[in-house]
Amino acid sequence: MKSPIEYFLDWEKQTPDQVFLRQPKGKSWKEITYGEAAVEVRKLLQVLIDMGLKKGDHIGILSKNCYHWIIADLAISLGGYISVPYYASLPKDQLKEVVEKSDIKLLFAGKLDEWGNKGEALNDKLKVIKFPHYEGNAKVSVGEEWAELMKDKKEATDYVLPKLDELWTILFTSGTTGSPKGVMLNYRNVAVVFRDEEKYNTLGINELKEFRFFSFLPLNHVAERIVIESAALYKGGSISFGESIDTFVDNLKDTQPTVFFAVPRIWSKFQSGIFGKVKPNVVNTLLSTPILSSFFRAKLKVALGLAEAKIVLTGAALTPVHLKKWYRKLGLNLREVYGATEACGAVTLTPKDELSDVNVGKPIAGSKIRIDEQTGEIIYFSEQNMQGYYKDPEKTQEILKDGWIYSGDKGKIDENGSLHIVGRVKDAFKTEKGKYITPNPIEENLLKSDLLEQACVVGLTTPQPIALVNLSENGLNKDNKQVSVELKVHIEKVNQNLANYERISTIVVTKEIWSEQNKLLTPTLKVKRNKIDEKYMNKYLDWHRETENIIMES
Repeated sequence: MKSPIEYFLDWEKQTPDQVFLRQPKGKSWKEITYGEAAVEVRKLLQVLIDMGLKKGDHIGILSKNCYHWIIADLAISLGGYISVPYYASLPKDQLKEVVEKSDIKLLFAGKLDEWGNKGEALNDKLKVIKFPHYEGNAKVSVGEEWAELMKDKKEATDYVLPKLDELWTILFTSGTTGSPKGVMLNYRNVAVVFRDEEKYNTLGINELKEFRFFSFLPLNHVAERIVIESAALYKGGSISFGESIDTFVDNLKDTQPTVFFAVPRIWSKFQSGIFGKVKPNVVNTLLSTPILSSFFRAKLKVALGLAEAKIVLTGAALTPVHLKKWYRKLGLNLREVYGATEACGAVTLTPKDELSDVNVGKPIAGSKIRIDEQTGEIIYFSEQNMQGYYKDPEKTQEILKDGWIYSGDKGKIDENGSLHIVGRVKDAFKTEKGKYITPNPIEENLLKSDLLEQACVVGLTTPQPIALVNLSENGLNKDNKQVSVELKVHIEKVNQNLANYERISTIVVTKEIWSEQNKLLTPTLKVKRNKIDEKYMNKYLDWHRETENIIMES
């Protein structure tokens, strides 16, 4: 088994002129080969050595995805340090919390939407290296300049490759509830992923002729770290980045990746973007017309930047069935990944030749899954499982028992061995009638409407559950009367398949759009139920009592 840094050094020797990293600026791309990247990595390692860092020290990374992020991460590995990457969007207080928890000796700070008062989250003794400034992004006001430190620096020669049982990284969970926890993963955890891929070809990456990756989801999230960064190193592929939100589509089209991973909200936005230019009924008619469908399908895939995509993945939250079916018309089979930071990535995956409208695939090679008979909790075992939570033995003991992880997710396994996610064990709540509601399946059905982007079923103080929702771009482009009419029809459909006590009495379209900034979504765009309750609970009963069952919050 090999660690990602060993794969990297192998490619430097075998294919030094192969393009490794591609960073856009306007209409041009800066391309860095494996050979060039390796020189930068060793120079940066010498910078870290000269700054007095010792093997085993923790080093943080606070930046959006960019080529400097990857160079920093590889230098950290090569020096035997431990990487602790953070969400680039963290506000000061949350950044301060994770910085203090992670015991970092140095922080790389770089491509950020805003800097503001983030410097106040850093203690005076913490060393900071700031990436070269990316145009259109905030300027980091503290730390030493990357370019100055690298100037005339010789390449480090005194390093020892990390052993598999040494700590590789600490990844902080986004935390839908409570404080973020630092998941400790060692090199063996990630090496197992690619040993098994080599042996079983579960993902299918070994069948590809070209290995082009596009990195845009946060690189501190385990999915991006494994499926994009580590997979590119495993196959000697190239990683392209997005410059900004405005250039995202153009950057993706220029890349035409062969492997692409996105969360459901991104898949929904892609669809909304198409529907914003061509009406949904026209799109669907063209995709259903035999003579025109293949031509139109090819045009759409090129426009999306996915004409060459052979492995197309979705995960981090359940993907609505209607989205999967729609993308299938384009010839894109969205394969579900169910996993966790604690599992160093995937636990289950849709097999290459299967469709997964209602399940999240089968256990990957080496994973074992069982369901707790009393609670329905999903429990899994894998060589990929974490070492524990950093400096939190109590929380570790709660979730990790005899090598098995107690996920907190509720699920079932069908007769074909596929896993179905029902919700979160602790998400269930009791209505005023004393009946328990499991909100997740109801939310999944609500989100079958292309009017809605987010839904949260609540009702701790009401006789019947109610649904708080955010409109999608499609919904926002319609007037409120039309939205109300369509949602009334939709809520009737949803309620038809529910027990009386589960039926939604009211849909409330909230005035405020939920986001990470207002702390109602996690950095991975999951709804924080406790924060939703804190913000809206005193209105639940009044909304339930309204005569209209569709309410536009004013």
